[in-house]
Amino acid sequence: MSVPQRVLTLVLWALTLFLLATSTAQAQEAAFGANASVRPRRGVQASSQASSVVSQRELEERMPRSAPEALRNEPGVAIQQTAHAQASPYVRGLTGQQLVYLFDGVRLNNGIYRQGPNQYFFTVDVLSLDRLLVERGSASVRYGSDALGGAITAIPRSGIPSAYHTTKGFWAAPRVYGRYASQDFLLGARGETSFGYGDKLRVLVGGGYRDADRLTSGGVVKNQGARAPWVPRFESDGKTQLGTGFRDATFDGRVEYSLTRELTATAALYGYRQFDAPRTDQCPPREAPENDCLQFNHENRSLAYFALRGDVVPAVQDLDLRISLQGYDEDVERSRPTSFVSQRWRTQIVTEGVAFSARSPSWEHDDWSMFLSYGGETYADLVDAEAQQTFTDIDLTFELSRGAYLNGSKYQTSGAFSQVTLAHSDWVELRGGGRASHVRARAPADPESGTGAVDQRHTAFVGQAGTTFHANSAVDLSLNYDQGFRAPNLDDLTARQQVGPGFQFENADLNPERAHTLELGIAARLPWLSIDVWAFGTRIQNAITRALRSEQDCPEQTPACAGSRVHYQLVNARGDSHVVGTEGGVTLFLPYDITFRSVASYAVGDGPRVPDGTTKRRAPLSRIPPLNGNLELRYRHLASGAYAAAAVRWADAQTRLSLVDKSDARIPSGGTPGYATLDLRAGWRVRGHFVLSLSFDNVFDAAYRVHGSSINGPGRGLSAGLSIGY
Repeated sequence: MSVPQRVLTLVLWALTLFLLATSTAQAQEAAFGANASVRPRRGVQASSQASSVVSQRELEERMPRSAPEALRNEPGVAIQQTAHAQASPYVRGLTGQQLVYLFDGVRLNNGIYRQGPNQYFFTVDVLSLDRLLVERGSASVRYGSDALGGAITAIPRSGIPSAYHTTKGFWAAPRVYGRYASQDFLLGARGETSFGYGDKLRVLVGGGYRDADRLTSGGVVKNQGARAPWVPRFESDGKTQLGTGFRDATFDGRVEYSLTRELTATAALYGYRQFDAPRTDQCPPREAPENDCLQFNHENRSLAYFALRGDVVPAVQDLDLRISLQGYDEDVERSRPTSFVSQRWRTQIVTEGVAFSARSPSWEHDDWSMFLSYGGETYADLVDAEAQQTFTDIDLTFELSRGAYLNGSKYQTSGAFSQVTLAHSDWVELRGGGRASHVRARAPADPESGTGAVDQRHTAFVGQAGTTFHANSAVDLSLNYDQGFRAPNLDDLTARQQVGPGFQFENADLNPERAHTLELGIAARLPWLSIDVWAFGTRIQNAITRALRSEQDCPEQTPACAGSRVHYQLVNARGDSHVVGTEGGVTLFLPYDITFRSVASYAVGDGPRVPDGTTKRRAPLSRIPPLNGNLELRYRHLASGAYAAAAVRWADAQTRLSLVDKSDARIPSGGTPGYATLDLRAGWRVRGHFVLSLSFDNVFDAAYRVHGSSINGPGRGLSAGLSIGY
């Protein structure tokens, strides 16, 4: 079936659901009256936008190990793990550089974000968060370069505990968290104290520490030949995975001061420190001795920012101004004791940023209203990189001429946007907007390693348009068109590094990626039922992808490339790539405070079989997740605060593999098998002051792996979380 046929099939399927929901809503109105109360579905931000929210209650009760893992129950999202201490969300089949990550409105993406799955969102401390927001679909008009697949925003904890909302004087509210998981003997704790004076001044200070041992899985995930894949390697018990285990520490401080009733100033500092975290697929690599290991000695991220948020004057409402300074420091070591060689790469990047957004007041005329949203930002990166090699038998160390990146490289992204919304109170909302972006990448030459200088400038204009029809009081139908844009960054243009499939080297002649996304969604909200379903199609032009190269193509003075089993270079695909799919959730609100929720996601993608254009045949895109979803049955006793839940996570087998996938040791030969796991959860919540969460994970000890991951999922075990405070 061709891509247009698949898109048409998905659109017809969504329209069928829309008509079904409309007729159900009309019957509901007839039975209960047009003014019957409608229970809003958890996770829907707005029916006009494909989005979902992970609340603080869900974070406390589900006890995710990381910020990416907290998203694994959301529509359209799958979580890949290259290592125990690394995880990367896939949104509508895209990940890494093709998503934008934000922390409290500050852009986290920088010029060295790696192609494909990367570890950077793992460095957000999940215990410091209030909620997570996922916006699916191209978001380049709002967020600029990189947002081809969407945007993920982490919102930290802040504000006044509910117990002190009416306090006029000084108040203080300590809180402590504890976490335990038996599969990796994870022990973690966080302590925080918030204090202030009335509702004028609010201060929060916190810190945490976590120690995880090697991760035990349900066993080996066999390939089609019933053989154990090369990755991961196991201890003698056949369940405990080599190349796992890590330690990390976090700290944060936040001060909020109300300048007026409508305007608040915020100063904040957040830090993450990770230690001794091996990369599972390279510790050891396939066919290497068990003591051969690629390890992150440390991975540190710091973020400081000042913000103004609120209404300034009547003409400038919802102002959000952020001035930020970020630092990222990565120390990676490849140890090969049997060869008496050790290589080490150190990369530091500093990012300065200014971003703002605001909206106009709403102009009213009869039953119509209109307002304008606008804003802009600029972020500038400066890279400091070095590398060294040591011959351990003679204790001789010498500096290499370049690191994974070129020392002194610079990357800047800037832009401005505006969006207009025109709405009729009863039946329709119209939206449109545009953005102008400019990106510049610069890197010096390094003749010794055969690296040329880079100076690229790219200017792009993208737009969006959408409409939402209110079929009745409970059902909305939305149609959106968005353009996306991603300029090649320093990783694409200059990096030389070991990646999952093999060694990847630079291409200084890459062009920007551009995307066009069309999506159709329906949302229905009834007292007993909630539906949120979307179908989408995305066309990507000049997609940046990996192309196989021979050992003779390896750059000069790069022994890691020549010694690698497989060699890659990033190229622009000569032909369009397509991703089409659907995702959504259905929630039933049953009697006796019982809730049933089902989520499912599916995406399929293809592109040129040989990216650099030597054939017109097409092939699957790399690492796109298969059909997957989850089911959850929950009971909550409102009077006592006790709850219980049973949750099933499942995925179909993924046998649609690209050429890169077939040489990737992380993917079993023939594809990744399907799986289903059962988790049983229970807990007790006392007005939010005391929260005890218990989970019996993977009850049947299933051996499973999320497609593209290096590690298998946790086996049967117990997890516990305790929160005490205000």
